[in-house]
Amino acid sequence: MATSIPTISAQLHSASGYSWIGGAYLLANAATGPIWARCSDIWGRKPAILAAVSLFAGASVMAALSVSMRMLIAARALQGTAGGGLMQLVIITISDLFSMRSRTLYLGFTEVVWAIAGGAGPLIGGAFTQLAFTLLGFWINLPVCAISFVLLAVFLDVHNPRTNLVEGLIAIDWLGTLSVLAVTLMLLLGLDFGGTVFPWTSAKVICLIVFGVVMIGFFVLSEKKFARYPLMPLNMFKERSNVAAFVVGFSQGMAYIAAEYYLPLYFQSVKQASPIRSGVLILPITVGQAAAGITVGVLMHQTGRYREIIWVGLLLMTLGTGLYISFDTTTSIARLVGFELIGGIGCGLLFQAPIIAIQNTVSQKDTAMATATYQSLKNVATSMSIVIGGVVFQNGMNARAAGLRSTGLDEGIVKAMSGGQAAASVEIIGTIQDHTQRRAVLDAFAESLRNIWIMYTCIAAIGLVAAAFIKQTNLSTDHTETKTGIQQMTDQSQDQTTTIVTPTPLM
Repeated sequence: MATSIPTISAQLHSASGYSWIGGAYLLANAATGPIWARCSDIWGRKPAILAAVSLFAGASVMAALSVSMRMLIAARALQGTAGGGLMQLVIITISDLFSMRSRTLYLGFTEVVWAIAGGAGPLIGGAFTQLAFTLLGFWINLPVCAISFVLLAVFLDVHNPRTNLVEGLIAIDWLGTLSVLAVTLMLLLGLDFGGTVFPWTSAKVICLIVFGVVMIGFFVLSEKKFARYPLMPLNMFKERSNVAAFVVGFSQGMAYIAAEYYLPLYFQSVKQASPIRSGVLILPITVGQAAAGITVGVLMHQTGRYREIIWVGLLLMTLGTGLYISFDTTTSIARLVGFELIGGIGCGLLFQAPIIAIQNTVSQKDTAMATATYQSLKNVATSMSIVIGGVVFQNGMNARAAGLRSTGLDEGIVKAMSGGQAAASVEIIGTIQDHTQRRAVLDAFAESLRNIWIMYTCIAAIGLVAAAFIKQTNLSTDHTETKTGIQQMTDQSQDQTTTIVTPTPLM
């Protein structure tokens, strides 16, 4: 979507669309992740993942038929709701089927799929956009969903508890579910509205952020005191290594999505690349991520080590993101590709290893919810990343409006290049004939995007510091079948605390 969004926003005449076409997906993705995991505990992995595939297909049809930005954003939110289950249910199912040592290899195989999808997606999106078939790309999801549905229905063989609908609905932690939704929606909406739709000092923004923070406390209280089957096993946060792994996942989530989302804006604005060329230019990141992810799976399977992989990944991710700060109007393609490879490889090393670090400290019965918690926090990070990045970029363009006026640029173009309008107005840059004025606009985009990369470099560095506290423990080759259903959840809830596996750390 990133290669198509600038054009879609312009065609649907919506400046807010740039942030919300991606933001709505990621917001719903973050809010619904733990819910999908708990539903899979109640009704089984197979029904849950088939439901997610079906919902994703239906939402894709709605997106393809959208005639307004509101309809498209609503469709993207539904896609995000489905996406909240798709990826993490795949990881959870793999974790159910294989031992700690073996699952590293199978998680690496998922990166093969990512290599194909991550490489083809930007190219397809850019090609359709350039050929004026802006929303046609959504139809591509239907045959993929159909094939996936059939393969899952026929070949996926996991435990089926055959829980009836009413019994399952009663077992859902509704208070915790509503709390998670409230926290995610209020915090992210408050951050998105602040400084753009409403001033930061407005009652709306302050209330959204304050009550979002308050709801975090309410969620924790609900999980500890009231939930019979909690959405999150809170006791795993008592382990310092787990907390460090969560911080690493959060920082990686913010950094990797920022590169994939905002570099196409740099290509199409500062470098004046077409949508399809933008898709080509983003390939070094996706290919680097995929290649690194595949390599990590093999390395962890062969060596049983993950801590050093996390360290190297964070070092490269921080370095690569920091190098993006140097991008300006004169940056060569060779530098673009080289710096993207560094950042992409760094992020790719971190897709699996932190999950393995967390799974390796909890019991098999808690693996699903631990994985869901990690993925949920990471999804919150990706949502926050786009929202906060958009705010930083918009504020940067606002700050440069006076400089654009001083060049004699038409007031209408200055307005289009200010704040939230700028990302949806990249096509206007090509119509500016005066060289000085055009260079001023390009510099304004480059400087505003530079502010984003400074922020994300600092966030990546926080993850680098946190990685020092992750423990290395033995990856077991033993495996016990994971059973789902309310009876299993009841047995689990009778344990006073979540079992924390603490084998002797390996130095």
